[in-house]
Amino acid sequence: MPAHSGGRSAGGRPGEPACQDGRVTGPQTPNDTAPDAGRGFATTGSAYYPVLVAVFTGLVLISNVTATKGVAFGPVIGDWSIITDGAFIVFPLTYVIGDVLSEVYGFRAARKAIFVAFAMQAVASLAMWIAAELPPADFYPNQAAFEAVVKPFFQLVIAGLAGFIVGQTVNAWIVVRIKAITKERHLWARLIGSTVLGEFADTLVFCSIAAAAIGISTLDDFLTYLALGWIYKTVVEVLVLPVTYRVIGFVKRREPTYRPAV
Repeated sequence: MPAHSGGRSAGGRPGEPACQDGRVTGPQTPNDTAPDAGRGFATTGSAYYPVLVAVFTGLVLISNVTATKGVAFGPVIGDWSIITDGAFIVFPLTYVIGDVLSEVYGFRAARKAIFVAFAMQAVASLAMWIAAELPPADFYPNQAAFEAVVKPFFQLVIAGLAGFIVGQTVNAWIVVRIKAITKERHLWARLIGSTVLGEFADTLVFCSIAAAAIGISTLDDFLTYLALGWIYKTVVEVLVLPVTYRVIGFVKRREPTYRPAV
């Protein structure tokens, strides 16, 4: 649900900040001195922030594993097929969580989550590469199949790391910049605007590196892969906008340090 401005609660002391639902948040904490604090953002020392970061990181890791499979639907029209990869199942949800982090906690907190997910992708890539290089046991019959998944994963993680850091940073920055202008109004505008530009930056960087790993070799297939990936991810986030609204509203109402932008 869209955020609404919260004033001082009934009976609250003058000068005390109030949450979205009118509850008094209490005295400022040391974290409130951060640049984002006091301008429509909550601090990160709550139960909700680490949970969101964990979900965000998990979705990113799942996406990079499923992205090792190239997917084609069709032919749809003539010889033209819809070309994508397996990450289309859950990857758009990373932008939903990224929007929640940016909208509620601000750019620095969202960037911290991006760096955590970035680091865990790097650890996963290294661990899988080492596992693929270790000598297989005599009783293990699937070394070739394991390598077929893991070795493209290493290249896809490089693509994912590059695209992810660029796209999510653009996404978070735009959410915060638009919020500085619109305050608590027009949440839909910052969510959709950040998605269109953030997803484009992510998809362009990712597809440019990942195409060869999943077997895309022609310019036509690459352009289809790029365009459909961008359009699909953007459309998914628009369709789940009501869910994003409700998650953001839920977290804002329950974050004791959240103060609406005014």
